[in-house]
Amino acid sequence: MSIEELVEVVHGKRAWLGSKEEAKQLFFTNIFGATDGRYPQQAANSVTLRAPQISAEENVRYAAYIHPTNPDSGAYGGMSVAIFPAADGAHPCLLTFVVGTSGLSPDDHILGRPGHARKVQALCAWLNEKHGKGAFVAWAKQDPVRTDLAAPDTVVRGFADYRPAFDKYGRELYAIYRPSTDLEATREAVTAFLDLMFQERGHKTVARHDSEADRIEAEWFAHLMPDVSRQDVAVLLRSRRYVVIQGPPGTGKTRMALELLRDEYADNGKSIQFHPNTTYENFVGGLAPRLSDTGLGLQFAPAQGSLMEAAAAAKADPDHPYLLHIDELNRADLGKVLGEAIYLFEPDESPRRIELAYEFGDPPSKSLSLPPNLHVLGTMNSTDRSLAIVDVAVRRRFAFVKLWPQPSVVDAQQSAVMTDAFRELERIFIEHASGETFDLVPGHSYFLIKDGDDAKRRLQVTLVPLLEEYLSQGYVGGFAEQIRSYLQWVDSL
Repeated sequence: MSIEELVEVVHGKRAWLGSKEEAKQLFFTNIFGATDGRYPQQAANSVTLRAPQISAEENVRYAAYIHPTNPDSGAYGGMSVAIFPAADGAHPCLLTFVVGTSGLSPDDHILGRPGHARKVQALCAWLNEKHGKGAFVAWAKQDPVRTDLAAPDTVVRGFADYRPAFDKYGRELYAIYRPSTDLEATREAVTAFLDLMFQERGHKTVARHDSEADRIEAEWFAHLMPDVSRQDVAVLLRSRRYVVIQGPPGTGKTRMALELLRDEYADNGKSIQFHPNTTYENFVGGLAPRLSDTGLGLQFAPAQGSLMEAAAAAKADPDHPYLLHIDELNRADLGKVLGEAIYLFEPDESPRRIELAYEFGDPPSKSLSLPPNLHVLGTMNSTDRSLAIVDVAVRRRFAFVKLWPQPSVVDAQQSAVMTDAFRELERIFIEHASGETFDLVPGHSYFLIKDGDDAKRRLQVTLVPLLEEYLSQGYVGGFAEQIRSYLQWVDSL
């Protein structure tokens, strides 16, 4: 029967376990073996079963897959997948990832790796999106090793049917899923949790389940680095007007912005670039030198900046949207460059107006407002740590979207070398990079070339210098050896 009977127990279609013998048959024996099981027989050596288990203190029932080095009873340690029946017995079981109450060992190498937390969070995000149907059905802790932090009150209240489990193990629970009435959704959740647990222990599904397992993994894995299309950004610009695309180098931010300007805006707009010497006078407007008509040399006179010019162009053609693209948005000191003009960037209000220090002609005369058909799109490299941080005032007024490397773009090149190079580097960052360092993962544009000598040369002159810079700056200190090993592999091609 494979995993189906286990799914029925979790879903509430089958009564909670009555004996250890029944539990062993349903939860253990049935899920292993090439004939009916989902996992190979050797995977059975990587876990042991506790079920049905009852806490003597709080009478909390549970069944759990734990590391086999743990004792037969009492507190256990390490990563486990556990299920808890609802307090009233009338609801499905709560499906969870749990850290044993005796600590991280023997799974500290899994629980302490950023990739495990990252994957569990992506899995729960996928369950909420696909099976939540507007309800909050899954939650994951930011850091599984923080057993000093209990599940937030909002989560406990939202999953009130399982209050005894939270009261007893609220600090150890680091991912949870509450099944709905959809049996297939429960099945996908159970298999996703177990597949990830066994994968972390070095075991895949048996061959006949590989296709389904790969599909489920691909679905939740997409939440690690979500795809944002050009159409998504275009819709956001129409609704919010002011948008920033951010992301690691090589993800196609500038290219997407220029394609939007060309196709969605029919070239009705302009592209400019910020840099450390960009000023308020360049962007908004101010005094600038010009030749005197009287032959007396240079004199200073009011000159419109890029924002004034874009506003004037948009007002001149109100029936068509106008796009001002600002490349490398965070290379300038935004507080100084925007000045009081930041007040104008309110997408949900009627156009605001500011008074200017000088008379700039008509328009904008001595005041400035941004017409509703003016859209502003900024692009910024999230890895450039030497530059000004985008402050809260700007983040409140702009909609921010993140562009991640996309495997499908590399796969479309049909280059075995580049596909392997991309996926291995992606795996290193996913597994080992901290939250902040994860933003450094190089984009797909570094890998867009066919096989042959040009592939190795492309990697050596574009990707290798970037990774060497990461090493020299200490950006990847937590996994420097993995990056150095990767560089040796590139050199061996």
